[in-house]
Amino acid sequence: MNQQHHQPRQPSLLRVRDGHEARVSFVELFFDLIYVFAVTQLSHSLLEKLTLEGAIQTLVLWFAVWLAWQYTAWVTNWFDPEALPIRSLLFAIMLVGLLMAAALPEAFGKRGLVFAVTYALIQVGRTVYVLNSLGRGHALAANFRRMLGWLSISAVLWIAGGLLPQYRLGLWIAAVACEYISPMIGFYLPGLGRSRTGDWTIEGGHLAERCQLFVIVALGETLLMTGATLAHAHEWETPVLVAFLVTFVGAVAMWWMYFDTSSKDGSEAIVDSDDPGRIGAYFHYVHVAIVAGVILSAVANELVIAHPDRRIDLLHAAVLILGPAIYVLGNGIYKLVVYRRFPLSHIAGLALLAILAPLAFFTDLLMVSGLTTVVLAVVAGWEGCARRAVRRAYQDEHAADF
Repeated sequence: MNQQHHQPRQPSLLRVRDGHEARVSFVELFFDLIYVFAVTQLSHSLLEKLTLEGAIQTLVLWFAVWLAWQYTAWVTNWFDPEALPIRSLLFAIMLVGLLMAAALPEAFGKRGLVFAVTYALIQVGRTVYVLNSLGRGHALAANFRRMLGWLSISAVLWIAGGLLPQYRLGLWIAAVACEYISPMIGFYLPGLGRSRTGDWTIEGGHLAERCQLFVIVALGETLLMTGATLAHAHEWETPVLVAFLVTFVGAVAMWWMYFDTSSKDGSEAIVDSDDPGRIGAYFHYVHVAIVAGVILSAVANELVIAHPDRRIDLLHAAVLILGPAIYVLGNGIYKLVVYRRFPLSHIAGLALLAILAPLAFFTDLLMVSGLTTVVLAVVAGWEGCARRAVRRAYQDEHAADF
């Protein structure tokens, strides 16, 4: 009998698509701890440089942090994080990411080049590693080649900004635009073509859960800043304790608004879509605003607890009102993606915050924080009741059919 000798097949690094929803793994949760630190760094940096220039710089750095996390989240959606090569990749990114996050407070100062090089290394290095693992003939290889092209262009801009402090902000804004906008055009490059969202075969539940967990990370940072600020207060006087209570209720209202009704439906929106890749991309575009609202709110909480009776100025008003406004707007757009409608409760919340904005200058930080918390609680409660009413009507209608 002739024995045929076969080359042993290298185990696939891709996730097994067996019809069961993929769950977030422990190594992914471990990976996200780097971003807890990064969000903390951004919050403290903005608090220490609460100016228009500081806000713009923090916004650019936040986009960078989000994009580094986002691109990695898509990789672990396609590839099995429990496979040793992918797990090793995540640990390598964590090491470089920890250095990147440590450089964040001085990214527009003396550690600009460190931040730029570490960030570029994460984005380009991860993509090269994946391309080498896939091989030239894999269906996903063309998409990653286009991605590598755009990330290489942005890497040049990041490093150039690190080398040229006088042009840093402009170069880094251009770099962020490259990475944020290129997926919208399918990573199109001359000679390499364009990717289609229909080719992005994703695990919808996993991707939605990854976004939801990042919101938890950001809300956790809000609570950490609230507790730490109270711990460092010299005297726990009544205004300080009231501010503590108000900021805690605000954090609960933010959690309620996002997780009470739409988190499970968000997963189903991707799974049931005819084009899951497109809906998944929308999730990432929307969540950058949702988490930005949480970060701003964390800064506002620290200001309120530290100085509850301080008269408000323009920058304080911007932080206290813009944080909740961006969060409500981001949640509204998120629910537009999930339910195909922008909730009336969120429109009302944005209108109330707009009315509050000019009135804020006649009172102090604690009063404004209390009013924004009331708005958040009203929006969260209104949306929760409205969504439950819709579900009951849907269940009654289908029960009648039987």
